[in-house]
Amino acid sequence: MRMLRTPDDRFADLPDFPFEPRYAEIPDQVGGTLRMAYVEAGPADGPVVLCLHGEPSWSFLYRHVIRVMAAEGLRVIAPDLVGFGRSDKPTEINDHSYARHIEWTRSLVFDALDLRDVTLVGQDWGGLIGLRLAVAHPGRFARIVAANTGLPTGDFPMPETWMRFRQAVRTSPEFDVARGIQSGCRTELPEAVRAAYDAPFPDESFKAGPRAMPGLVPAEPDDPEAQPNRDAWDVLRGWDKPFLVAFSDQDPITGPMAPLFLQLVPGAASLPQAGLAHPTIEGAGHFLQEDEGERLGREIVTFVRGTP
Repeated sequence: MRMLRTPDDRFADLPDFPFEPRYAEIPDQVGGTLRMAYVEAGPADGPVVLCLHGEPSWSFLYRHVIRVMAAEGLRVIAPDLVGFGRSDKPTEINDHSYARHIEWTRSLVFDALDLRDVTLVGQDWGGLIGLRLAVAHPGRFARIVAANTGLPTGDFPMPETWMRFRQAVRTSPEFDVARGIQSGCRTELPEAVRAAYDAPFPDESFKAGPRAMPGLVPAEPDDPEAQPNRDAWDVLRGWDKPFLVAFSDQDPITGPMAPLFLQLVPGAASLPQAGLAHPTIEGAGHFLQEDEGERLGREIVTFVRGTP
């Protein structure tokens, strides 16, 4: 598997992102190794919160969320998925699969970092990967936060907005990553922030990961990962650990998933009995960490502290 590694100088002077990168070598699943990056903040003995990003962002997306949670005593780990951020980038679209991304992430957070009693925060692909990890390894997880994400099985049509996005990523000669992030936000991103989202990708050869991910979503019922996601839903229907649904009010892509989590997951349905509300993050788009990151951070802190 051929890899590219983004030069460090591409990440100089990132706005509001003072966290030093850390790295771990993990198996690439074809006989070699690759390097995954992550950032960590907060006290080493604090409750562990694992923040998983999605397409086409990286851990930079969580910078405001991280700052709030770390200041409140939580230990925050935010990896870069393989193909994104500072992590190594397999160069072929076919190098990427849903199953490989699950295993790459598992190798980092369990084998390399040995995280336990984890609060998962999954947005976009961070939920598709993180929820599959949680149902496969429930003993590692204490809580789940689903934030503008889902677990599609292909049994119901995907939103037309998403279908257009998938087609554009497949066919466009250039993938403008910063523009993609901006289109999922309700706030206007400063130029330095847009540059930070472009930083991992010096040219098109680095973008196999972002190019691949839309095509890996199980959008048809015969997709190879459709049945594993159905099986994951079966586990979630019995999931009684605390489960927070923290969606924004302006996400046309994942918005319909929020009521499903609320209705089907016992740990979500029972949360109000513990005096905790499922928040609607107002004024935020798909990338709610960018639009209302501090609000999301406060909601997660309240959730973790309220479910000891």
